[in-house]
Amino acid sequence: MAQPVNPLGEVKGTKRKGQRRTFKEFIKVCKDQKELLIMTVPFLIWLFIFKYLPLTGWVMAFQKFKPARGMFDQEWAGFDHFKLLFKDQRFLEILRNTLAMSFINLVLGFATAIALAILLNEIRNLKFKRVVQTISYMPHFLSWVVVAGLVSQALSMEDGIINVLLMNLGLIDEPIMWMGIGKYFWGIIGASDVWKNVGWNSIIYLAAITSIDQEQYEAADIDGATRLQKIRYITLPGIKSVFIVLLIMNLGYVLESGFEAQYLLMNPMNMDYAENIDIFVLRYGISMANFSLATAAGMFKTVVSFIFLFTANKISAKLGEARLF
Repeated sequence: MAQPVNPLGEVKGTKRKGQRRTFKEFIKVCKDQKELLIMTVPFLIWLFIFKYLPLTGWVMAFQKFKPARGMFDQEWAGFDHFKLLFKDQRFLEILRNTLAMSFINLVLGFATAIALAILLNEIRNLKFKRVVQTISYMPHFLSWVVVAGLVSQALSMEDGIINVLLMNLGLIDEPIMWMGIGKYFWGIIGASDVWKNVGWNSIIYLAAITSIDQEQYEAADIDGATRLQKIRYITLPGIKSVFIVLLIMNLGYVLESGFEAQYLLMNPMNMDYAENIDIFVLRYGISMANFSLATAAGMFKTVVSFIFLFTANKISAKLGEARLF
């Protein structure tokens, strides 16, 4: 009787031999692509020096760190700094701000990027399409210093274009101090981020749309499908896997609501809504020289992001959707 064979073509019961073959294949691929592996060495060195080596500084979160002493010649504080963080009402407000701005940026970023990619894909005039793409990409290359200046000018009470436009339309009777009212700050950050990055974020969706089999659109045309029906039943399902992978990656940055935009647009009147964890770490670590508390806050942000990333990836895998790893 013939022995059972597994899908890899190996005889059942010879698992170890099959594993050796797989390892040999891996070595062969590495040899065949040794030039590419050598090219990654500088990046791996940079990654180790600037990303992994600094993690040794996390030990400060568990110490009463004094710069004059050595790293391991400090008084240990255990989890005191973490307890202090979660007892601090101000830190809880900062956590609220961070999550709110991150969620707004996440939702608006995905919605506008997908919408722009679909609209650009529907444009038949290639010259007009290229012009729109170029204009939408350009703000991405502007520094947040420049963008913050533009936003402040546009929202100015004196001659800001937003107030002038709303008053001419009869929607408001007098100019609004947009940058002085805290409850407007999250929306301002979300709108600014969309304006700056929507064109750049749409690139990957445009690439995903171009990879969809064009025969599906031809078949839909024969069946008399409208443009909206083709978008709903062909385009959106075609970019679903890309959307899920990007969503998982962005959930890993759920506590990364930004730094430059908030720091540059923040003022004493909107600080209660503008300050996030990154600014909190800067304020305590540099201005107040409380390195241990700042490290604890930064460590908390990294660990939570790590948990979000792996949880989202696991849920996606269980639902049978695309996953990151």
